[in-house]
Amino acid sequence: MNNTPTALIAEDEPLLAQALRAELERAWPELTIAATVGDGASAVATALALRPDVLFFDIRMPGQSGLDAAVELADEWPEGKLFPALVFVTAYDQYAVQAFEAQAVDYLLKPVQAARLQKTVAKVQDLLARRSPQGNDFEATLGQLRSLLGSAQAAAPLQGPLKTIQASVGTSIRMVPVDEVQYFEAADKYVRVLTAGHEYLIRTPLKELIPQLDDRQFWQVHRGTVVRAHAIDSVTRDEAGKLHLALRGRQEKLAVSRLYAHLFKAM
Repeated sequence: MNNTPTALIAEDEPLLAQALRAELERAWPELTIAATVGDGASAVATALALRPDVLFFDIRMPGQSGLDAAVELADEWPEGKLFPALVFVTAYDQYAVQAFEAQAVDYLLKPVQAARLQKTVAKVQDLLARRSPQGNDFEATLGQLRSLLGSAQAAAPLQGPLKTIQASVGTSIRMVPVDEVQYFEAADKYVRVLTAGHEYLIRTPLKELIPQLDDRQFWQVHRGTVVRAHAIDSVTRDEAGKLHLALRGRQEKLAVSRLYAHLFKAM
């Protein structure tokens, strides 16, 4: 661990961010708060630029949740560089807290209590002291993030399995059988629905769509991409070590993020 460890706070409520910063100054005087940001996109960009030792991410932020920001950051993090220790700040109920505890991801409940923060600081200090570039800390973090995403999706209201997608085409609505879909891809405010020969746009967010899909048939391979497993023709690894999928009946290749590379262990 560096002699002067650094941290990034991502919290959209300025008073809570200020309170956390003040409590951290008391609990961990050696820690330098490198920056404070108020949304998920800024959290990712700032973390990539500053590479702090610790991240304090609020779960609920405008535009992108703290969990989604952590997933994106893990995918974009430079190869071979130590990933920051990750602490989520949450006002979630006890069920969600149990999910964090089960995955050994540390968390702080709002409003942050000094005694609880002291335990978190001790845990993070121990983690930073023990980790090394040659260790498997990053793989452990990826596993924790996968499990937390799974917990979040499992908590979504059950509406599936979805059989048909209703997609607007001009002034009409096209009923697209899910069995014909090869992959779904998030695109701004829409989700692209791709079959072997057609493309449709729907407004249902991908995070709401995923719980309605049969996870035995559809695999999430990227934070913005869900693919029908049987549509995958081949998997290749490029010179940078990243995986890409080729699908039957389509020309484009789809990137596989680090978070989901474990689906293709043979690679």
